[in-house]
Amino acid sequence: MIAWLVAAGVALLPVALGDRAARRLAGAAWTHRCPRAALALWQAIGLAAGLGAVGLGLVGAVAPLAAVFPHGVHTLVRQIIGGHGLHGLGPAHLLALAWSAGLMSWLLIHTARTTAKTIGERRRQRLLVDVVADHSPAHDAYVLPVAEHVAYCVPGRRRRIVLSRGTLDLLAPQELQAVLGHERAHARGHHDLALLPFVALAHAFPWPACVRTARQAVVVLVEMIADDHARRAHGALPLARALVRMAAPEPASGALCLADTGVVERLQRLLTERRAPRWVPAAAYSTAGLLLGGPVAVLIAPLVCITL
Repeated sequence: MIAWLVAAGVALLPVALGDRAARRLAGAAWTHRCPRAALALWQAIGLAAGLGAVGLGLVGAVAPLAAVFPHGVHTLVRQIIGGHGLHGLGPAHLLALAWSAGLMSWLLIHTARTTAKTIGERRRQRLLVDVVADHSPAHDAYVLPVAEHVAYCVPGRRRRIVLSRGTLDLLAPQELQAVLGHERAHARGHHDLALLPFVALAHAFPWPACVRTARQAVVVLVEMIADDHARRAHGALPLARALVRMAAPEPASGALCLADTGVVERLQRLLTERRAPRWVPAAAYSTAGLLLGGPVAVLIAPLVCITL
């Protein structure tokens, strides 16, 4: 039983360390050199923390029903099916079970609300773009008739790459292609889906500073991943010049904007590229797997035992 508690609880270590550890990870130099691996690590931390918190309560709840954790879950399920309810569970165990059920419900509700809100915002934004902007076949983008410097992506199945007339007048052809490459990378990579869980987590738990730090760090990493796609296709200098030349207005709700986040870090990265050793992303992916291993094992162990 203790082993299962440790397996579930180890996932809560990054959360227990607090915002200081989160800020150290967000500011680590290697994360800017390996943004994809860093994003995977942040995702693993968030998912493992949620699953670990749920699993920790579940392990504690069924402790009196069996010596080995998965069989305690089977005993509880059989009791409920047989009409014996929660017989054998004391107040502390009932509290642990309520914690797991409540936390899972809280996370699912906020994820569903955030998803529905995001879908609605994108639908409204696409409608506004279709009404106000003109489609440019030459750029495969929608052009807003405004002088402000705007470039963003409205993601989704019916994506929209949006530019302004001011952006077209401001940027040189190479710079414009780099900007378009950046926004298309957002659309092709479904980067909005990578951001969505962190937005939902911030709505579900707005008070921990580490949650806000994680959300901000992930946004910058997603921008860096899109920068990498644009740099490979069009070079680093055109994209860097575009970042410098474009003022960054507040992007439309539900949109991913070129120069809205981490501009200084992104410029430094583009102009002074330093490749990380190969072991760095390998270590990040391995750490992500280790963090997820315990909580996932706790939650799937009862299912595996049932099929055996």
